[in-house]
Amino acid sequence: MDNRLSPTPLKGRGAIGNPPGRFEKIQRHAIDDGWDGGEDAPPPGTRVTDEACRSILTANESPDLPFERSINPYRGCEHGCVYCFARPSHAYLGLSPGLDFESRLYAKPHAADVLARELGKPGYRCRPVMLGANTDPYQPIERRRRITRRILKVLAAFNHPVAVATKSHLVTRDLDILSAMAERGLAMAAVSITTLERQLAGKLEPRAASPEKRLETIRVLSAAGIPTAVMAAPMIPSLNDAELERILEAAARAGAVSASYILLRLPYELKQLITEWLERHAPGKTGHVLNLLRACHGGKLYDGDFASRLRGSGIYADLLAERFRLACKRLRLNDVLAGNLDLDCSQFRPPPVAGQQLELFSPAPGP
Repeated sequence: MDNRLSPTPLKGRGAIGNPPGRFEKIQRHAIDDGWDGGEDAPPPGTRVTDEACRSILTANESPDLPFERSINPYRGCEHGCVYCFARPSHAYLGLSPGLDFESRLYAKPHAADVLARELGKPGYRCRPVMLGANTDPYQPIERRRRITRRILKVLAAFNHPVAVATKSHLVTRDLDILSAMAERGLAMAAVSITTLERQLAGKLEPRAASPEKRLETIRVLSAAGIPTAVMAAPMIPSLNDAELERILEAAARAGAVSASYILLRLPYELKQLITEWLERHAPGKTGHVLNLLRACHGGKLYDGDFASRLRGSGIYADLLAERFRLACKRLRLNDVLAGNLDLDCSQFRPPPVAGQQLELFSPAPGP
């Protein structure tokens, strides 16, 4: 693990450094002793490792989230969003939540088969599933691996409701599946838009779709009859928070029917990663951004309490919440959907008879 800080941000990468995870017994701190000729460390290439899994459905017991189950086809995310709350999960793998999170990825190639078996278990209780709750199911490697598409095929075959969260235009590749499911009240989508400023987006989320492309994604999904929400997330005080209304207005014009927002969350190692990013990209704002976050969490940079971790509390948080409420009222967002997964579970049907399941859902090549 190379944990050096690059003198200049690495092209196509969001994190500045690669700090050890919180479970590592040895903390390494690289220094420049002058013997390397002052050369920067080479940008890390993306490595993908296949991972076997015995279960693909993850249970969620967090009362502040609108879903009970989720599916994540990948660990780590090549989009490289520096603010991603999922980054600290890479520490469980003995890897860094920094550059490792966006360059050392894990794929679950047999996820569709595992899902089919789980849905076929006696007594399975159908509840809407969130696809991409932790990392983006349509990150760049999905274009080649197609794991998310195979998962959707399984869910469609069983009439199982699904909500897809992404910031990638690649989701439109699967319109044939999602639109057919949406006709039966079985599918919805949510597209994340952090900023409408292309330059800022390129620094915050270097390998994600541009803001214009995400608005186009909302237009395409909505035109295909798929109820689509916009997630103005995360709102970063003094950095992109002034754009809240603009993001909601642009998304509403594109066809979004509901909206949500989240205040920047900084669990575990994310505090260091964001501080490093601010010092490189917005050095004059570092203290102001962090102090506003502290004001929203009782003096701490982050408070994991379910009642306030997503929106914060205090004067700044209350003002942001009121701005969001008024904008949604004016734009008629959340009139139909209020951020919850309002999908039909009654159509779920038992899986095929034994002996047909693996043949039906094997990850064969093809569209």
